[in-house]
Amino acid sequence: MPFWYQIPDYLLAIVMYTLLGRVLLGLIVPPESPNYIWRFFCRLTDPVVAVVALVTPKAAAPVVLWLFGFVWLFWLRVLLVVLLAGTLAPTS
Repeated sequence: MPFWYQIPDYLLAIVMYTLLGRVLLGLIVPPESPNYIWRFFCRLTDPVVAVVALVTPKAAAPVVLWLFGFVWLFWLRVLLVVLLAGTLAPTS
């Protein structure tokens, strides 16, 4: 499987876009909603939000944490692709 590095990129993309979905859904759904989609989004993204909360001021609103998490995951994906593409690029 020559493109194995796409698996972590894909997993990061899933979490990244789920965070974006959480931001958009958070505009219309209350935080303690029993909606199963909202609960799934929260369950999947809470670990990322917890890490982002460690380095973000406590005064930041939850939606800011979610957006920061989205941006940080985006740049982590870019870094992953740049590093692995440079390392795994075929040489002639």
